[in-house]
Amino acid sequence: MFLVLILAAGLWGVGYLAGVSRTARIVSVSVLLAGVLIIQLTLPDGHPLREATGGSAALWLILGGAAVLVLIYGRVLKVLRNRASPQTADEPAAPSDKFTETELERYARHIVLRELGGPGQKKMKQARVLVIGAGGLGAPALQYLAAAGVGTIGVIDDDVVENANLQRQVIHRDADIGMPKVFSAQQAMQAQNPNVVVLPYHRRLTEEIATDLFGDFDLILDGTDNFDTRYLANRTAVALGKPLISGALSQWEGQLSVFDPAHNAPCYQCIFPEAPAPGLAPSCAEAGVIGPLPGVVGSMMAVEAIKVITGAGQALRGEMLIYDALYGESRKITLTRRSDCPICGTAKS
Repeated sequence: MFLVLILAAGLWGVGYLAGVSRTARIVSVSVLLAGVLIIQLTLPDGHPLREATGGSAALWLILGGAAVLVLIYGRVLKVLRNRASPQTADEPAAPSDKFTETELERYARHIVLRELGGPGQKKMKQARVLVIGAGGLGAPALQYLAAAGVGTIGVIDDDVVENANLQRQVIHRDADIGMPKVFSAQQAMQAQNPNVVVLPYHRRLTEEIATDLFGDFDLILDGTDNFDTRYLANRTAVALGKPLISGALSQWEGQLSVFDPAHNAPCYQCIFPEAPAPGLAPSCAEAGVIGPLPGVVGSMMAVEAIKVITGAGQALRGEMLIYDALYGESRKITLTRRSDCPICGTAKS
């Protein structure tokens, strides 16, 4: 028996010194042990070769079973460590700072813009933007952020694609019905622009994860349709000093603004101190919404994101843009920061 063990150790050692892979070494030792088991099970008792290899199959079966358990334990431990790691080997790497010839051609219409140019496009490539919601507003915002070359785009949503979504959420297809929206959106974005990194989070935004999640991004876009998430996103963005671009829809009308107290603009709760009573602000499912409207407002949110990232023009800080699709009118109103705001009020500082 010791002779076989010495031979197995020799195979392992020689393979290691020769640079043979761990898997190949395991296979070679396994073949040796399998041969020993065949000898033990086929040759009669007392046979010299059987005696030389231990004299009993039971010992080798016990040894082999122990080895298999050790291998299984090691594999399970590796899987658990990978799951616990904040960044696994499968997570996409951050995009390079350099542009390929394909990217330069793709973004040429941006680069020739005086307000953007090469430096602005590079800022977009280095930017990390989180979009809350892959629905009506999130769909066009995600598509245009990816097309524009924003380097890393996160999307969080716990919903799945439904048939009723396809009237306005144009990032999803009929074949995607039943698929989580974040994965459907990821497929569409990467098919459109493989040069961007898309990070999907198929879960609801909660207090427990909001701070850590927002901390990984430079800018937040809120395209949700419930007030609990809007107030949570606002609280977290203000606490971390992140700009928050928020959009909303109702029937034929949309609105958006950039809430950024770090640049002396009001926050969302300055303008909407508390959620409206039930029934006063019905959802799109309850009140309806014209299909192209989310595309208009979501695209505007993407434009504001590009302006915030690059510093081009004047972002909608301290202003709200209201678009009335039914009559083809738009207007802007001025928003004022409240000193008594419980989230960003100057009376707190």
